[in-house]
Amino acid sequence: MTHPSPPIYTKITDYVYDCSTCPTPCDGKSKLKYDFENDVAFSEGYEERITRYYNEFTAYFCQKTTQKGYPDLEIYPTKKKEKLITLIEVKIQSRVFMSVKRLLPKANLFPSETIALNLSDLKRYFEIYRKLQLPMYIVWGVLERPCIVEQGKLNYYYQSIQNLENIYHQYKNDRRFRRKSGKGDIVDGKHKGVVVNYHFSLKELKRGLPLVNPLDLLT
Repeated sequence: MTHPSPPIYTKITDYVYDCSTCPTPCDGKSKLKYDFENDVAFSEGYEERITRYYNEFTAYFCQKTTQKGYPDLEIYPTKKKEKLITLIEVKIQSRVFMSVKRLLPKANLFPSETIALNLSDLKRYFEIYRKLQLPMYIVWGVLERPCIVEQGKLNYYYQSIQNLENIYHQYKNDRRFRRKSGKGDIVDGKHKGVVVNYHFSLKELKRGLPLVNPLDLLT
């Protein structure tokens, strides 16, 4: 019995692939329906997995934050919770911004490397960092991007708020994109869906999770 050969992706540089020759092209169409509540539940499931990882496999203690507007997770040096040492925001990226070269020509980004974050969240985290002077990180969980992530798995990448702010000031609005509002953005009469995103490259991030070895975690 013969098995199909694995797809071959044409690599240009780290995290950058030739989408024109891709054997499993990503869907570049807008979702049109943005189900805010389902997206939140999906992300919270991964927050719980990361929390369990820190609590079961490291010396640190992790819990969900109780501070409104703060990053998702709090990390303490031990299970005794003596002193907060860092905050972590978790974002799960399953779609690819296929039109990034056309819509953001000055962003210096290719689709395969591009990840996104709500711009208003990003700016809020900049302010929280300046207020607390405490290390803070954004963690992206990337999946369904077969040129980079093995089928059925998920890779984590992270970067500090300080470094992300440096990148933000370097590119300013060249990496900012506003999408049209869609169904599901409105919850209880309030607009809660992400409309304006800011974009980064996987090349600008580190592999793994903050404070632990850069392993292929939680796949």
